[in-house]
Amino acid sequence: MFVRKKKNRSGSVSVVVVDKSHGRFREIRQFGVAHTEAEADALVSHARRWIRHYGGQQQIDFEGESVGTASDVDNFVGRIGGLSINGTYLLLSQVYDRIGFGRIKDEVLRHLVIARISQPSSKLATVAYLRSYYKEDVGLSRIYRYMDKLYNCQMELVQEISIAHTRRILGGNIGLLFYDVTTLYFETAPKDDMRQAGFSKDGKTSEAQIVLGLLASQDGYPLSYSIFNGSQYEGYTMIPIVDDFVQRFSLKDFVIVADSGLMSAKNMKLLRSAGYKYIVGARIKTGRTEVRDWILSLEKKNGAVYEHQKDDGDRLVVSYSAARAANDAKNRDKGVARLEKAYCSGRLTKDKINKRGYNKFLEISKDVLVTISQEKIAEDVRWDGLKGYITNTSLDAEEVISQYHGLWVVEKAFRVSKGNLEMWPVFHFTERRIEAHVCICFIAYKVYKELERIIRISKIDLSVDKVLDIAKTIATIDIKTDGVEGVSKRTLFLTEEQMAIKPLFDLRSLLDD
Repeated sequence: MFVRKKKNRSGSVSVVVVDKSHGRFREIRQFGVAHTEAEADALVSHARRWIRHYGGQQQIDFEGESVGTASDVDNFVGRIGGLSINGTYLLLSQVYDRIGFGRIKDEVLRHLVIARISQPSSKLATVAYLRSYYKEDVGLSRIYRYMDKLYNCQMELVQEISIAHTRRILGGNIGLLFYDVTTLYFETAPKDDMRQAGFSKDGKTSEAQIVLGLLASQDGYPLSYSIFNGSQYEGYTMIPIVDDFVQRFSLKDFVIVADSGLMSAKNMKLLRSAGYKYIVGARIKTGRTEVRDWILSLEKKNGAVYEHQKDDGDRLVVSYSAARAANDAKNRDKGVARLEKAYCSGRLTKDKINKRGYNKFLEISKDVLVTISQEKIAEDVRWDGLKGYITNTSLDAEEVISQYHGLWVVEKAFRVSKGNLEMWPVFHFTERRIEAHVCICFIAYKVYKELERIIRISKIDLSVDKVLDIAKTIATIDIKTDGVEGVSKRTLFLTEEQMAIKPLFDLRSLLDD
């Protein structure tokens, strides 16, 4: 509560006590009309005394300036009816609604998303967390029933809301579509049609997994996702999700950006036939001989960019970076050192027969005898620092490279989702609940990204994770008040860190868009 002086048309001043709760202002009591400054001061003093003695003290000065007498403190403490450590809920709930997820009229989703960001854990542990910190009693059976509902009828709406919000903050035009894939593994899970063994991005080769494809916009806002069985070749995932996305949301005037690992000859042909614009990584070491010879003949000058017109109409852009060359050499030296240690006996065991990584430098003879080929290493050195890109856009070469480098936003999405949000390992075993789990994590990352944007706009020099850490220390107390029905809630901002993020708790006042 606080005292407000309201100017009237007649020139007089009305003095009232106002309560602000959950972003809303409510007049609690009027203390009269003043016609002079002295009268106004007297009414203000009266109103402040009323707040202190009858309305429950609203702000405690722990430095001793406004605590009052011991009886005042005892009176205040006696009026506290409860406490919730709910800072993250108050903050993230506003962000959730600002995106538009409040359109989904089921509070279970809100609780699951906020808990996933605040305290990611199993669904059983989430039940205990919601009860302990937010005083929300959401039973485990209710959560599972909701996950079935989410799978059946709300996943489409989730993506519609996410896309509408992204368009809004990007000025109506999405422009760039970044696509990449990752894998999510299961612990102690049998294999079935969806959960299968496959090439794991995380080295979990013995575990069942699924493949997750994600489309993101400029600045990394998640747009759409799709799940594939664990053995699916990642190169076959992109075209279906892009086609579906473009058709469902009538997308026009966009450029697809993808890594070279996704671009088979078939994919390139499908992109052209669909009329899509694209920027993709080029596999420059495995191209036509004349193109490879041209690339290796280029002057290796730091920052140099070259172009080659391909027969199919695409442009091949090649750049050289001294920093990339140094990094290529460093990684190769590490890889060769590992090979020397692993194959010092000169024999190859069955479990190591593959061509991934730096095993490409091995020469296998008589089935099991191996040597490290110095000729292959020398050939690899020639490509240090070179990177290729294929595009059918009219963008200049430097812009092509710049747009391609934006792919890191999808890598960040996977890193945050797997790390901060603990999307993996997955413990569900039915298809609908697996997909519902991924959907909840998708929404959680969307909220995470929007909070990141709001922090940047607010010019608060803190990371999302630091803001969330501080929010976890913010509590709300219930105060029993005289002369007012019910309980008045007050969120306490007591430390310097808490005060620094206080503006984020009133987004309607903070943001205009």
